[in-house]
Amino acid sequence: MCRSIKTLRPPAIPEDATEEEIRAAALQYVRKISGFRAPAAHNREVFDRAVDAVAEATAELLAGIEVRGGKPRAAEQASGEASAA
Repeated sequence: MCRSIKTLRPPAIPEDATEEEIRAAALQYVRKISGFRAPAAHNREVFDRAVDAVAEATAELLAGIEVRGGKPRAAEQASGEASAA
């Protein structure tokens, strides 16, 4: 199951990962760890919270990754916003 999670950072993908791609990867991860494809109703809330937490951590990771001597993505976006102002 986890083998289907794709790399979500350039150059593996040409652009920033979308929220949908990040959430799909988070869902795959939580499914693998929990052993549930779809949790029972009494586990749904904790399952969904875990997916949200993993998606948030993934987005934070991707925003801060520096690719081979480049700037961290968050710094690139901030400098792009500053020069646009």
